[in-house]
Amino acid sequence: MADLHPKSDISFVEIFLCSAFAACFAEFCTIPLDTAKVRLQLQRQTAPAGDGGTSVPKYTGLLGTMVTIAQEEGLSALWKGVTAGLHRQFIYGGLRIGLYGPVKFFLTGTSGVIPLYQKILAALITGAVAIIVANPTDLVKVRLQAEGKLPPGVPKRYDGALDAYRTIVKQEGLTALWTGLGPNIARNAIINAAELASYDEVKQDGVLTHILAGLGAGFFAVSIGSPIDVVKSRMMGDSSYNSTVDCFIKTIQNEGIFALYKGFFPNFGRLGSWNVIMFLTLEQVSWITRAMNQPHNLLYFNH
Repeated sequence: MADLHPKSDISFVEIFLCSAFAACFAEFCTIPLDTAKVRLQLQRQTAPAGDGGTSVPKYTGLLGTMVTIAQEEGLSALWKGVTAGLHRQFIYGGLRIGLYGPVKFFLTGTSGVIPLYQKILAALITGAVAIIVANPTDLVKVRLQAEGKLPPGVPKRYDGALDAYRTIVKQEGLTALWTGLGPNIARNAIINAAELASYDEVKQDGVLTHILAGLGAGFFAVSIGSPIDVVKSRMMGDSSYNSTVDCFIKTIQNEGIFALYKGFFPNFGRLGSWNVIMFLTLEQVSWITRAMNQPHNLLYFNH
């Protein structure tokens, strides 16, 4: 079994920066998939089309959604929210991964082999702590991604990420930046535990095993976290919900239980590829950092 061991030759700051860089690189590469996922999750049941009364959703499937967005809004629209996304990953990605090792070993001390449940607990803690700090960036990212093609003469809601931060604080108050924090903590703590603990447990050195472990971690995380992810996206993209429970109930009442799994395959496509890119990048930049500090060191994710 894989196990993480602390390395004195790489500091927390270096771990944080390696993690933040890997997370930002993965975010930039996969944000078109995330934009498609958010649009699918926010999509309500559509009005009847024509006289036949057939409900025709605007967005259908991962590729179909991406094509529709590109055709109606331009190719660059697939990267809506990328600035806020990079803000989020620098903070959230750096903290959740950078703190994972220290928290895990704080919980376990020097007891030798670390059991899976302690890895899960460490990842739950770091995921929750990281998203509490990063929630404003997540909110702005979702708001920017949710904005589709506007009718002629209708101004944009926000003119970029920085304007979104200012406008939200001015119009809704500072605490509005933490809208959806409850489901976001639950979502990110669970997904972080599914990703980091499973990757840490099964990964062996080698590119192929890194890829397979990253995909497996992504599928496991999406399977567990999809309902919370849908609720989080809807609460951040639509202020009509009173609470997390209200959003859950209204979504199920209006659209059925399967609405909580809207965007499942786009979500897995995005999160699976994100994990592969992030973990591969993290392994390499961590190795390079150690090699610069002291030759012949092992990776941060060691066995």
